[in-house]
This record gives sequence, C-alpha cells and structure tokens, in this order.
Amino acid sequence: MSGKSPSWVRAVQIGLGVIVIILSISILIQPAIATVSLVVIAAAILLIVGIERVIYGVFIRHRSRLPTIGFGILVIILAAIALAFPVWTTVFLIYLIAFALLFDGISRISHGVGDRESRGWSRGFSIGVGILEIILSIMILVSPVIGAALVGILIGIALLIVGIQVVVAGVSGRRTAILGKADLS
Repeated sequence: MSGKSPSWVRAVQIGLGVIVIILSISILIQPAIATVSLVVIAAAILLIVGIERVIYGVFIRHRSRLPTIGFGILVIILAAIALAFPVWTTVFLIYLIAFALLFDGISRISHGVGDRESRGWSRGFSIGVGILEIILSIMILVSPVIGAALVGILIGIALLIVGIQVVVAGVSGRRTAILGKADLS
C-alpha cells in the first residue's frame, strides 16, 4: 500500500539520516582512526562473547563443558590483548589482508599465464587483476596506514550513501516496506 509516512517517522528518518551523514563524513576525514575504532568495537564484542561462553560452560552441564570454558577463556585473552593494543591489532589485521592480497594476486597471475583454454581478454584480465592486487598489497605492507585508510574510506562512502538514502526517504515521505509488501499503517 502506498502513501505518505506519518510526519514523526519522516522527522526521525531525516534526523537519523543526518546523523549517519555526519558520522560518515567524520570517518572520511579520519579513515584510519575509524578502522581502529572498528577493531576496538569488534574486540569488545568478542570479550563479551568469551565471557558468555565461560559462564555457559561453568553453569550448564553438557559434554563439551571443558572445551567451551577453555575456548571462552582463549577468546577473552585474545579480545583483551586486542583491546589493550588496538593500533597494533589493526596493523596485524591489515598485514594479514595485505598478504592475502599478495598471494591471491600471485595466484591470479599464475592462472592467467598458465591458462591456455581461456580467451586472451580473460587471461589478460586475470593477469591485470593479479598485478593490481600485488601493487595494492605492497603499498599496504610498506604503509599499513594506507590499508586502514582504504577500509575507513570504503566504510565512510557506504555510510554516506545510506545516510543520503535515509534522508531522501524521510523528505519524500514514501513508505518503504521493510519485509516484502507489508502494510505499515
């Protein structure tokens, strides 16, 4: 059913959309800091998950009680390390991503060079993508800040687009079904 959303819903959409836009702009201004913040948030969530696993293992009787407690403690330790050293954790994760890009780039070049069955443009594309991945990985390995900035920029752009969409939805007042064609009235 089409129609206008209630004015209070539109105001909330516009307000929340503006907040998302402001946050996305702040991420785009300092993308590396945003990436470190995401690592801190993920580590805090993992700390809570680890505590939950230990509590579950201690108070609920089941066959895998000791592994549940043991892995829960391991999660708590790793999350605590990540929270204690968020910048180093971020750098470590960025290095892992850079090495993954490097190895995938080498794999794509190897595949492109060795694949005699594919057409020339397909092989060339594979080799080109591999070269691009290797260049990007080397840039990140030389300066992890570049990797952190890239992640932050991508997140910032995505949030900016979402924020604009939410504001437009609020301004236009058009109802959008969250799940299928549900009637929101």
